[in-house]
Amino acid sequence: MTHGNIEPQASNVVAAKWQKARETSDELIDPVMVEGAYANAHLRALFPLISHGSLHFSRCTKFPWTNDVPSIYPASGGGFRVIRMNEPVGSSRQIVGEVDSAEEAAALVVAHFPPGCGPAIDGTADDLDRP
Repeated sequence: MTHGNIEPQASNVVAAKWQKARETSDELIDPVMVEGAYANAHLRALFPLISHGSLHFSRCTKFPWTNDVPSIYPASGGGFRVIRMNEPVGSSRQIVGEVDSAEEAAALVVAHFPPGCGPAIDGTADDLDRP
């Protein structure tokens, strides 16, 4: 696996998944959230996942996906909430912050990337641990 540069296979899979996310009905996810994340080159290199109106990012293209990159949720009063779903040692959610725009939410996710976070690899979370 190449960790320094995005692999061609992974790049194609990630691009296809982003296209699908961008075409998802606005009844399932706020398109402003998706487009704000897609506009950020660092997030665009990760594998996007949509669940219950929220946008998650994986450092790999196959299940089991990584769970160490914060996710973006709509905030109840408007705007967006960035949440770290699984701490390395725990099972609770940690609110990273709330912001007004999707672009600010994307930047907040990137600012809280795990160490060594780069483009998604073609593989599973277990493959990230291999040399």
